[in-house]
Amino acid sequence: MSGEAGDIPGLDPAINRAPLSRSRWGRRSPERSDAGFGSDRGGATYAALDLGTNNCRLLVARPSGDGFRVVDAFSRIVRLGEGVSSSGRLSEAAIARAIAALAICRNKMKNKGVTRARLIATEACRTAQNGVQFLSRVAEELGLTLEVIDRETEACLAATGCTPLLDPQADGAILFDIGGGSSELVRLARSQKGRGGPPLPQIRGWISVPHGVVTLAERYGGITVTRESYEAMVGEVTTLIAPFVREHGRDGTAGIHMLGTSGTVTTIAGVHLNLKRYDRNRVDGCWMSDQQINSVIERLLGMSYDDRVASPCIGAERADLVLAGCAILEAIRRAFPCPRLRVADRGLREGMLVQMMREDGAWNGGNQAAIS
Repeated sequence: MSGEAGDIPGLDPAINRAPLSRSRWGRRSPERSDAGFGSDRGGATYAALDLGTNNCRLLVARPSGDGFRVVDAFSRIVRLGEGVSSSGRLSEAAIARAIAALAICRNKMKNKGVTRARLIATEACRTAQNGVQFLSRVAEELGLTLEVIDRETEACLAATGCTPLLDPQADGAILFDIGGGSSELVRLARSQKGRGGPPLPQIRGWISVPHGVVTLAERYGGITVTRESYEAMVGEVTTLIAPFVREHGRDGTAGIHMLGTSGTVTTIAGVHLNLKRYDRNRVDGCWMSDQQINSVIERLLGMSYDDRVASPCIGAERADLVLAGCAILEAIRRAFPCPRLRVADRGLREGMLVQMMREDGAWNGGNQAAIS
């Protein structure tokens, strides 16, 4: 790569390059053997940005060993899809929040000397009537070109990012990604080792439903959640995932486990671990039993909105969304009663990084994920 800004997908040629530097922001713990990160090897610097219905997230990383090493990261709740389910449009307030977060991401990519980037947008931009106009505004004001991905690509990226956490002794997993505006379910078979880099996901089936924590909370209410409204949310999601369950639930759950990625499942793990502040190194890769998940959900259902705001692993930004997420998770758990769940604080961004690095031969080649 030449390193010129014009060679970088998604970045405006006017962005000047800055010398590479290191930051502890978002750095993975070196003692985590399952994360696949090692010593810095040098070379290209990659960026993966995910603008979702609820969050704007960025990872900047460099290839390292059979994985990558994060050199910078950013995450902010922007609620881009706020009100879209009722109005059909992105609001000016939501657009302003998203553009402010994207400006920070642009500056981070510039400062870290990013040489290749992929910038995606998901459900809010897929469905909003003014989604195209929003993307044009981002390009004009920030020089960033966002790619609106389809739901199949979203499922594949989540699987690619989370596959390193699949139990190698298991026959596979039911992966779920509970987003702000949509949720994905993926049936993973046992992963395969590539010719370098992280293991390759073996996708046997997937489904995406147009329900996430923002859409459900807006429909049923997120501040006050009764047992009745909670069960209504569970029932609605159950109906939507029924075709996937008929196809992939017929053989039972023996030999497989759940693998969950989203703010919902990491929040549940943080509450279970009684964390005083969120700690990714303790959450990412942790296991929870069916009984432990039940205990946390019952605890959350018993909390008032103010109690949820005061919880260090929930806070004001998620207090009105977490029970909608629990309802989506509950529908999935009832359909696939696996005794174990592994929690992933990783997903689309990691999937994008792996795909880009594999395409560039950062780990000496290997094929990408195949959906069959």
